[in-house]
Amino acid sequence: MCVPARDEAATIAGVVEPLMGLREGGVIDQLVVLDDDSRDRTGAIAASLGAEVVRPAALLPAFGPVLGKGDAMWRSLSVLTGDLVCFVDADSEDFGAHFATGLLGPLVCVEGVQFVKGFYRRPFKSAGAQVQPNGGGRVTELTARPLLAAFYPELAGVRQPLAGELAARRELLERLAFCTGYGVEMGLLLDVFADVGIDAMAQVDLDVRQNRHQPLAKLAPMSAAVLAAVTSRLRRECRLVAGAAPGDGGELLERPPVVDLRALPDSPR
Repeated sequence: MCVPARDEAATIAGVVEPLMGLREGGVIDQLVVLDDDSRDRTGAIAASLGAEVVRPAALLPAFGPVLGKGDAMWRSLSVLTGDLVCFVDADSEDFGAHFATGLLGPLVCVEGVQFVKGFYRRPFKSAGAQVQPNGGGRVTELTARPLLAAFYPELAGVRQPLAGELAARRELLERLAFCTGYGVEMGLLLDVFADVGIDAMAQVDLDVRQNRHQPLAKLAPMSAAVLAAVTSRLRRECRLVAGAAPGDGGELLERPPVVDLRALPDSPR
């Protein structure tokens, strides 16, 4: 179990405590919080609750500075030990143990499933405004899902393609490249589909997820990264000519599949 986190002191305890309960009960074997140089007490709080706290920059240092969430997730494969790997975000206000058990359940109980995405209802809460029952996930609804419907209609039914809540078999994740930044979830979704097909994928209802919402100005880089992840795959599939999608986020940086790194001395095991 892995929790990427940066400056999430307000919510990290509410995420770590239920997961520690699962660990103490033997449901999960490991809980790693990836504290990406938080400026608050995120790491200290997680450690005080019993989580294993790791700085992404300390993992695979030969690859230079950590370039974003996706890079941290990729590096975490070097310290995560289980055959099943589960990621959950650290900024959830309504987190519960069902996030982990729901994501891992299909991998354990359903033959052939290799990859699981969570979905949920996302209320929209802005500063000083009343909470709306829906309306969160603006990049999902305005960028990610329309792109899937247009270019990958088989995935149009994925309710939350950008959800940070996902689980997969380690051997699958090690075969995949990881986009280093905001595009990581979309890149993994498309690469999993290309590698194992829709029948090996599942999604689970995690009910409600309330998190901090970004101001509109910060959504443009997120949308650009998602678009870059999609257009890079379309070019790889020879469905898009290079340079045909201006404004697609520029050069996409990815970390190579872990299986390609076995010969390196400081490589994930």
